[in-house]
Amino acid sequence: MATTGLTERVRSVPRPPAVLERDREAALSERQRELLDVLVLIFDKGFVHLTMADLARELNCSLRTLYGLAPSRNELVLLVVDRNLRSIGRSANDCIDPAMSAIEAVRAYLQGATEAVSATTEEFAADMVVIEGGPELGARHSEYLVAVTRAILDFGVDSGEICDVDTAAAARVMAGLGREFARPEVIPKLRTNPKKAADAMVEIVLAGLTSAPAGCAFSTPTTKDQAQS
Repeated sequence: MATTGLTERVRSVPRPPAVLERDREAALSERQRELLDVLVLIFDKGFVHLTMADLARELNCSLRTLYGLAPSRNELVLLVVDRNLRSIGRSANDCIDPAMSAIEAVRAYLQGATEAVSATTEEFAADMVVIEGGPELGARHSEYLVAVTRAILDFGVDSGEICDVDTAAAARVMAGLGREFARPEVIPKLRTNPKKAADAMVEIVLAGLTSAPAGCAFSTPTTKDQAQS
């Protein structure tokens, strides 16, 4: 039986539900889209101290315009962050070429996905932890990242390119690096930024996945192995 293609496996992974439903986003005016794009930059500097009135002044728009996008500051933040993460996620998926090997695809996908933390500031990271719904939003996107990474790794195992590792474990390690390094208490300890640190660590894991037998250290134990342990 032929194995399912790489891109088909990636497309089969369910996306997290959007804060801004598809029909509402399609109905946004060009001006509203511009405001949402600018808000990404504003929120990067931190946002818990801002009110809707503050944001309206910074954007040079009316409060009515902002309330037309979201009923509260918190919900506006979640909408903006989710929309930005989904845009980065689409770009990351587009980095995957059907002709790529699994290793190439994982590298390309995660390098695209870590754009989400490339400019993460301590202020933004700290505020996302305390805002209602912030940790949950981050967790949903993180789980999707893990699932796509695992789908690619499974393809690599099935095609014989990658040794028979525990792909759930390997995917969680690699896909979770960006989020881990973007924690507010971790950012100041890094020698680089969260994206560069995550990309570098992914390369180390990928090198192990194509090495044998060391690269198979995460392989699922056989019945014989379990009996001996």
